[in-house]
Amino acid sequence: MRARFAPTLVASALTVTALTGCTFTAEIANLQPYDPSDGVAITMDDVAVRNALLITGDGAEANLVMTVVNTTGESVDLRVQYGPSDARQTDIIALPAEPELFQVGSDPANQLVISDDGIIAGSLFPVYFQHGNAQGEIIEVPVLDGTLAEYELLVP
Repeated sequence: MRARFAPTLVASALTVTALTGCTFTAEIANLQPYDPSDGVAITMDDVAVRNALLITGDGAEANLVMTVVNTTGESVDLRVQYGPSDARQTDIIALPAEPELFQVGSDPANQLVISDDGIIAGSLFPVYFQHGNAQGEIIEVPVLDGTLAEYELLVP
């Protein structure tokens, strides 16, 4: 009796192992950091740029839209640089100590409009962020247009 069930038992064990074995070696995707929105993020010590993206209408100008989180407890000047290395443009965004969340680009009075020939909807545009003595970094910011309703009012 035992000899009849042994091949069936082995076949069942192999089938279960074959069907579920890939999960033992698969990389767990939810442990990988990612930006769950249209924009990108960067953290520099106690200042973090969240959901940074550029909104353009004609391709020559774009509105830099982002949320900046300042947890230093002090006012901070955030340096934003863009453009070709021989003619970089620099803008300074004064971040208040309070509130910690600071919106850039969503209000016409608080827009940072970037002018560059390399701004093309659907592409990535390099922008350098830095503050104080923190190590700055260039991130590739996605360029979107005003086609979607949530972005049409953000076009410069």
